[in-house]
Amino acid sequence: MAEAAAGGSRFKANYAVERKIEPFYKGGKVQLDQTGQHLFCVCGTRVNILDVASGAVLRSLEQEDQEDITAFDLSPDDEVLVTASRALLLAQWAWREGSVIRLWKAIHTAPVATMAFDPTSTLLATGGCDGAVRVWDIMRHYGTHHFRGSPGVVHLVAFHPDPARLLLFSSAADATIRMWSLQERSCLAMLTAHYSAVTSLTFSADGHTMLSSGRDKICIVWDLQSCQATKTVPVFESVEAAVTLPEEPAPELGVKSTGLHFLTAGDQGMLRVWEAASGQCVYTQPQLPGPGRELTHCALARAAGLLLSVTADHNLLLYEACSLQLQKQFAGYSEEVLDVRFLGPEDSHVVVASNSPCLKVFELQTSACQILHGHTDIVLALDVFRKGWLFASCAKDQSIRIWRMNKAGKVACVAQGSGHTHGVGTICCSRLKETFLVTGSQDCTVKLWPLPEALLSKSTVPDGGPVLLQAQATQRCHEKDINSVAVAPNDKLLATGSQDRTAKLWALPQCQLLGVFLGHRRGLWCVQFSPMDQVLATASADGTVKLWALQDFSCLKTFEGHDASVLKVAFVSRGTQLLSSGSDGLLKLWTIKNNECVRTLDAHEDKVWGLHCSRLDDHALTGASDSCVILWKDVTEVEQAEEQAKREEQVVKQQELDNLLQEKRYLRALGLAISLDRPHTVLTVIQEALLRFCVTWNTNSRHCHEAQAVLGVLLRHEAPEELLAYEGVRASLEALLPYTERHFQRLSRTLQAATFLDFLWHNMKLPTLPAAPPVPPSTL
Repeated sequence: MAEAAAGGSRFKANYAVERKIEPFYKGGKVQLDQTGQHLFCVCGTRVNILDVASGAVLRSLEQEDQEDITAFDLSPDDEVLVTASRALLLAQWAWREGSVIRLWKAIHTAPVATMAFDPTSTLLATGGCDGAVRVWDIMRHYGTHHFRGSPGVVHLVAFHPDPARLLLFSSAADATIRMWSLQERSCLAMLTAHYSAVTSLTFSADGHTMLSSGRDKICIVWDLQSCQATKTVPVFESVEAAVTLPEEPAPELGVKSTGLHFLTAGDQGMLRVWEAASGQCVYTQPQLPGPGRELTHCALARAAGLLLSVTADHNLLLYEACSLQLQKQFAGYSEEVLDVRFLGPEDSHVVVASNSPCLKVFELQTSACQILHGHTDIVLALDVFRKGWLFASCAKDQSIRIWRMNKAGKVACVAQGSGHTHGVGTICCSRLKETFLVTGSQDCTVKLWPLPEALLSKSTVPDGGPVLLQAQATQRCHEKDINSVAVAPNDKLLATGSQDRTAKLWALPQCQLLGVFLGHRRGLWCVQFSPMDQVLATASADGTVKLWALQDFSCLKTFEGHDASVLKVAFVSRGTQLLSSGSDGLLKLWTIKNNECVRTLDAHEDKVWGLHCSRLDDHALTGASDSCVILWKDVTEVEQAEEQAKREEQVVKQQELDNLLQEKRYLRALGLAISLDRPHTVLTVIQEALLRFCVTWNTNSRHCHEAQAVLGVLLRHEAPEELLAYEGVRASLEALLPYTERHFQRLSRTLQAATFLDFLWHNMKLPTLPAAPPVPPSTL
């Protein structure tokens, strides 16, 4: 079986994490710097700084208290970043170096909910959940103002763009906008027109007009001279953010005049441009399909000419401000990753299906991301055709889609099909040629979908949009949900695995049943054909992986080691080893020949749903419920090369040690023996050196005691026959004997003299000394 393939394979011994695609944004504020080169966003206890060009996280800032970040703001001059944590501490950062310049107490009695810098980058306003607004001088490090009177959480603060006016605006739970004067330290006006939470405040270029947006589906234009509302624009959606556009024509956005225009982002998931004077919508962005498209944030980097919007499913979209042409996409948080696949003929990209109707395609070298829309419910599974350009997806929306990546890395949907009556949970592409795909569903059926000829042409997207797929064959295969389907390497066999604890083998293309694999105690999560042998691997919720013979459907081997359900299994090393992933978050490498678990890899914190191996068999890709995607590299050869280099170094050192011992250079030999971790050699060196030195020391009465101490230790701890085995020990003993006898005689004479002196001392009778006369008191 596996032995037949072992001749041309190399057993793997270990994988190491090469790359990790992790969440970097879990909701909340996002901000661009003025140059549009860096993007700041919150992720739990950290503020992450992204490089816009590559999409990579440059730096991750976390306060000492390690509490969640509740608010942050970057100064208009891009120099100072201030963060606020749930522990009521404010931190001022030198963000380029990643170091805290200053840490101080917020004095708010509840967490800071919002903050904003003034146009000069010297004052910072903080709004708290305690209803207070405080102003801080960042340069001189003290609090300047404390404004009370807002009911509930102050969720919005903004300075007037003219620093000479010293005005601060805030809004709290009562939907009222308060205008505070820093000069007079009081509330100048209360602007009441909204009926629901105010979500943003933005100003015109001249500073005379303010625009407010709210969840009450209106935007209000305010005259700041009279503090009155001059225009109420109904926008027919709950608005999360509004930004005023530069007062210049932008034909692509429908802006033809120089009057005030503003852009809104809200729960309809479209960016829209409005003319303030008429209240008319002059531009509407085309709407993309699927849920999770609601926009939660929008910000304009005027100097860079970029507009940033954020969707409810944590995708960050970067547009050119003057045309709303999409420039970049970033996937901030993938929730539960359900499947992963390598893409491209050289595995240059990966596609990720998470708890979302959108697919995410990442370029491994640059971290660039592309978000694919098409499905209207959660995508459950993926598979890729052999050349790597075409791949397929299936979803809870009962449909399947085929996507094509072009040489520039851009992906588009080229075909779609539907026919299942329940969610489609598994999909597998033909292996030999790009001719068909198979799907398995919760409706207990399998469908065979042939690929139309139009798909195999070079065009990226067929004319007229995606081609419609038609199922060629439908077969009811199991009594419960079908969790996995697999096509054999020759495209003639199909395996299905189900929640009913069985796997079945079918002949293609007619889907005729050939046999049933019985033996698992719980439902099956994955079935996989060996690339070399007539063998099928199955992974089950009973915590085992089993290998089955296709000829007689017998169980050949069982691999036990996972503590929970085994979710995925894949053949590696040309069919001689297995990789399995489980609900315990572990990845295990098995050698089939001896049933041995060679390595357990622990890098995920939750169920590992996705597992795929590269076509060169040198990388593996995993995706898990911890929302992480990990690229693993086979480091067997690297580790073997390192081990070989260590062995060669050991041989060289051993030779050097032998030479040093031969040359009787004991000091260097001792150091080398210790570095080589050779305790016996160290002992030998010490003993040989000590015996030689003992002979020298013993010739001198001043050092003879040390020599005799060493000699005493050797004689007490080493048997005579072991001592005689040391080289040169006879000559050393012969040299030691005469001097030792002389020292012994000298010590004997000294001992006799000391004994006589002691005897005299004890027998001497000293006369009693007279008592001293008493001293008269007068002399004291």
